[in-house]
Amino acid sequence: MVIFRYSLAASLIAVAAATPTFAQTDEPVIIVTGTGLEATPAAPAYDTQEIDRDQLLSVPSGRIEDALSSVAGFQQFRRSDSRSANASAQGATLRALGGNATSRALVLLDGVPMSDPFFGYVPFSALAPERLAQIRVTRGGGSGPFGAGALAGTIELESAGIEALDGVAGQLLVNDRGETESSASIGSRLGAGFAVVSGRWDRGKGFFTTPADDRVPQSARAAFDSWSTQLRGVAPLADDVELQFRGLAYRDARTLRFEGADSTIEGQDASLRLIGRGRWQFDALAYVQARNFTNVVISSSSFTPVLDQRNTPSIGLGGKFELRPPTGEDNVLRLGVDYRRSDGELFETSISAFSGAVTARRNAGGTNSDLGLFIENDWTLGTLTLTGGARLDRWSIRDGFFSERDANGLPVAAETFADRAGWDASFRGGLLLRPSNTLALRAAAYSGLRLPTLNELYRPFVVFPVVTQANAGLRNERLEGFEAGLDVTPTENLSLSLTAFDNRVKNAIANVTIDTNLRERQNIDAIRARGIEAGAKADLGKLSLNTSISWTDAETRGSGFAAALDGNRPAQTPRFAGRATIAYRPAIDWIVSATVGHVSAQFEDDLEMDTLPAATTLDAFAQVPIMGKLSLVLRGENLTGETIVTRNQGGSIDLGAPRTIWGGLRYGF
Repeated sequence: MVIFRYSLAASLIAVAAATPTFAQTDEPVIIVTGTGLEATPAAPAYDTQEIDRDQLLSVPSGRIEDALSSVAGFQQFRRSDSRSANASAQGATLRALGGNATSRALVLLDGVPMSDPFFGYVPFSALAPERLAQIRVTRGGGSGPFGAGALAGTIELESAGIEALDGVAGQLLVNDRGETESSASIGSRLGAGFAVVSGRWDRGKGFFTTPADDRVPQSARAAFDSWSTQLRGVAPLADDVELQFRGLAYRDARTLRFEGADSTIEGQDASLRLIGRGRWQFDALAYVQARNFTNVVISSSSFTPVLDQRNTPSIGLGGKFELRPPTGEDNVLRLGVDYRRSDGELFETSISAFSGAVTARRNAGGTNSDLGLFIENDWTLGTLTLTGGARLDRWSIRDGFFSERDANGLPVAAETFADRAGWDASFRGGLLLRPSNTLALRAAAYSGLRLPTLNELYRPFVVFPVVTQANAGLRNERLEGFEAGLDVTPTENLSLSLTAFDNRVKNAIANVTIDTNLRERQNIDAIRARGIEAGAKADLGKLSLNTSISWTDAETRGSGFAAALDGNRPAQTPRFAGRATIAYRPAIDWIVSATVGHVSAQFEDDLEMDTLPAATTLDAFAQVPIMGKLSLVLRGENLTGETIVTRNQGGSIDLGAPRTIWGGLRYGF
C-alpha cells in the first residue's frame, strides 16, 4: 500500500493546483477533460469498435469482461469470468490468436498497460465498468505507443470524467444466491480541475463449478471476495496543458473446485500523465505497478494441498512520451518513445499429497524490458486518408534464474539463464477512402512482436493432474497480418461494418503436450487465423439493436516436436462467436434490454482430445426510475440455464455461471 499512499498525496497536490482559479473570475475559462489526445484521422482505417458508457452501465453481469464480449472475437483463455476463474488464466486476446493464457491484446487504462508484469493476465475484477466513459477496441497489430504486445489488437479503456461522476453515485445489488455487488463514487470540481474517488466490493459464496454427479465432499463453491478503490485527479497547469493522476488499489480472493484451493491477486498502481493540446501537442506518461499472486493447488485424488504458490511479487515500471508537431491541417505526425520493465519472482512450496510434508521449495524469476521508438503519419487527401507507421524495439530478457531446495534446505537445482537482447522492427500502414457520405472503404497491413512473459519463461504450473513446465529459452512472438473492410451508414441511425482478415503469429508460444498429463511451453511454427468480422447498429427511436459476429478459421503450424499439432485449431479457440443486444427505452432513464450470445465448440487442448461444447446464453437488464436519480435495477445472467463447460480435461469438467438473477438500487449512474 506504500505506492498507493504516495499516489494519494500526489493526487491531492495535483487537484489543489486548480483551486486558486476560483478567484480568477476575469481569466478565460479553462476546461480540463481528463482524456488523452484525440484519435488521429486514420484511426478508422483499422477495424475498430467502440463500447459507450450506456452499454457499460447495462452489462447484465456487471463485469468488464462481459462488456468486452460484445466485441465478437474477444476472448479470455477460458469461458469463465473473473468470479470463477483462476486469475492467471485471464489474458485477453482477439481474432482467435489464443492458445495460452497470456494476453496477446494490449489493454490500456488511460494510456497505462494493465497486464500483470509477471503473468500477463488482466485484473478484470479491478476494472469496474461504472468508472469508464468508453472502450475502444482495435483489432489487428499495432506499432504505436506500447505497441510491443499488441499482436491481436488494442483495448483502450477511458475513465469517465467529472460530467459523468460529479457528486455522489452508487449502487447495491444482491442475487438469488445471496451474493452482493456494491460500488460508490464521489466526484467534485476543484477550481478548474476535478477529483473522483470510487470503490467497489463484490463478494459471494459462488456456485459449484463441478457438475453435480462429479462432486465429492471436498468440492467447493467458487467463492469470491474482491474489492478495488481508485482515486483520480485532473488539474490544469496552463490553458492547454493538464496534469492527470490515477491511483488504483485492489485485492481479489477466489476458491476454485476444492476446499482450500484458494488464490489471490492484489495490486497497487499509480500513474501521472501530462497532456498538452496546443500547437505542439504532447502526451507524457509515467507509471508504477506493484502486483502479487498466490495460489494453492489441491490434489483431485487425495484432496490435500500439493503445491503452495505462496508469493509471486512483481513490479512494473514504464512511461512514454509522444509528440505531435504542427505539420498542417492535412497531416498528423506522431513521434515518440516508450519504455516498459517487468521484474518478478515466484516462491512456491511443493507438498507431499500423502504425508503433507514439504518436499521442495522453489524460487525463480527474472527481468524483461522493452524500449521502443515509434513514428506514424496520417495524410488526408480529400476523401482519402493514408497512414503509415514504424516502430523499433530494443528488448531484453535477463537475470533469469531457477533454484530448488529440498525439505532440509539443501540445494537440489540452481540454474541461471543467459541474458538475451536484440532489436526488432515492426510496421503498420493503411488507407481510408470515403467515396460518399454513406460508405467508407479501408485496408491495412501490420506487424508486431510480443516478449514471452516471466510466467512463461520461469514458472511451471499445475491444473491437477496436468503439469505444465516453464521454458527459459522461449523466443519472441512475431505477428504479420493484413485486413480489408467497409463501413456503411445508409442513415445516421444505421451502421454496418464488415472486415476480412488474415493474421499469422510466428513462434507462437503454446502449451505443448509432451507426455501423459505433462505439457511444456514451447514456440511452435505459427498460429494462423483467417476470418470475417461483422457488426451492425441500429437506433430506431425507443428501440436499438447492436450486433457483432466473428467467424475464424484458426490453425496451428507445427513441425519437429510440434508436428502432431500441425493443422489443429489452437486450444480454447472457437470458430464462431456472436452477440446481439436489443434495447427498449420507453422513457427517459428507462431501459430494458436482452442479449443473446453464442460461442461455438472449442477444444480444451492442443491435441484436440477434449471438447468444450457450443453454448448459447440469454442475458437481460432493466433499469426503472423511482425518483430523482434513484432507480431500480434488475439483471439476469444465463436465463435459460445453459450448461457452459469451461474446462474438460479427460472428463474432469468445470462449469460456468448458472442462471443468476440480480436486483437492487442505483443512484446517480
